Amino acid sequence: MTAIEKIQFIYNYIRPVLDISILAFVFYKSYSIIVKTHGLQILKGLLIMGLAYVVALALDLKTMLWLLNTIAPGLLICFAIVFQPELRKIFLKLGQGDWFKLGARTKHTYVDSVLIAAEMLSNIKRGMLAVFIRKTNLKDIIDTGTRLNADLTSSLLVTIFAHDTPLHDGACIIQGGKIVSAGCFLPLSEQYDIKKTFGTRHRAALGLSEETDAIVLVVSEETGAISLAYDSKLYYDLTMEQLTKTLEEQLELTPDSFTEEDPANDVTSKA
Repeated sequence: MTAIEKIQFIYNYIRPVLDISILAFVFYKSYSIIVKTHGLQILKGLLIMGLAYVVALALDLKTMLWLLNTIAPGLLICFAIVFQPELRKIFLKLGQGDWFKLGARTKHTYVDSVLIAAEMLSNIKRGMLAVFIRKTNLKDIIDTGTRLNADLTSSLLVTIFAHDTPLHDGACIIQGGKIVSAGCFLPLSEQYDIKKTFGTRHRAALGLSEETDAIVLVVSEETGAISLAYDSKLYYDLTMEQLTKTLEEQLELTPDSFTEEDPANDVTSKA
């Protein structure tokens, strides 16, 4: 038996395992993307139509089968139109996906500055919006504000948001330890079931998280509550420990990027 034949023989044994493993990986990633983008509505609709077709086929309902076969192309077009926002988010997530990520690879030492500023502003009931860029390009959002490209410090953030400056009403865009831009306008959320008590800042934070993979930190001017918005969800009124843990996980931070006084707990408060 030649070397090539041996390799082929071994491959024939491992091929079913490889086949199932890759398929399971694709299904898992697809499911995680669908859940994060609220694409389950599309999946449920398709499953209902599929179930109706199977029942009609099993019971030999000729009129039903004729109707389903006739309107099937139109239904696909209708799904694409009705669920266009969800489909756009799914493809956006696919483009952002780091599918073979093996863990934390970079160290961020700037998050403490944001958390310190957030806590100070929370104590004096001043609002704040800070956007952490991940993979999605936010040039359109950045261009709506004033470009700073300044070193990120808690003092600068407090100066921007604690006083009635021209920049305090918008959001600060943060990337790589820099405040790239300030006074930026964010898109408002499309969700209809968001709490009526949430103001424009929370709706803007949730809106950006629906369209991009950015993480948005919000300080409420009314209550002083500090919240995070990401993956189309708003996590309201978090403790400093919860904020630290969530940012560490979502921004691929390493534990030594934070101070020892910030042990992390699970995020449990969701809007």
